[in-house]
Amino acid sequence: MSFIVITGTGTDIGKTVVTAAVTSVLSARGLDVLPIKPVQTGEVSGSGDIASVAKLSRIHGREWIRYPDPLAPNLAARRAGQPQLDGDALIQWLRGLDAPGRVVVIEGSGGLLVRLNDETTIADIALSLGAPLLIVTSTGLGSLNTAELTVEAARRRGIRILGLVGGSVPAEPDLATQLNLKEFEKVTGVEFLGALPADCGRLSQEEFASVARGLRLPFLPGLSPLT
Repeated sequence: MSFIVITGTGTDIGKTVVTAAVTSVLSARGLDVLPIKPVQTGEVSGSGDIASVAKLSRIHGREWIRYPDPLAPNLAARRAGQPQLDGDALIQWLRGLDAPGRVVVIEGSGGLLVRLNDETTIADIALSLGAPLLIVTSTGLGSLNTAELTVEAARRRGIRILGLVGGSVPAEPDLATQLNLKEFEKVTGVEFLGALPADCGRLSQEEFASVARGLRLPFLPGLSPLT
């Protein structure tokens, strides 16, 4: 089994559509792909990131826990009067998803250091699983800074980085976006694997699959190169 952890340089920058794209490409290669959202906040029952991934990729995933308010998970739990996520139990559950030929694609909440509980981040989950990280970055003004900060934080923790993916690029990108797309690799030292177009989450499954194949996805442990 392989794990991939997907995080972002912030919130609402396209992690879910990138999760769906990775899921779609891996599934098209005949792999058993299981998308996971450890913590969902701010969504009513039956909706949320896992539902969006299923809509785009045809692959139904699983959640671990959810909270009603659209906040950082530890704050959402506190506000709702619910127990915070149990990090050790989550890791045990994730490891229990083991199956031959399976790839578990884990979508984090917000950025790399957002608190899933008062002490646990998605960086801690990646480290505990020995999982590589795929970083989804914004692409507009200011994005080089947040991308470099996220890469630096991951490296300092000893997390292997698969690459950067732009979560959303408008059809007519402004000057800052155009330049950023060329600079991400230079400033971060991490391969830039491409970007998804804005609003691609509204495409049909067939159209979305075609867009997903346009990403230069990297090698994965024990698997052949992705196309």
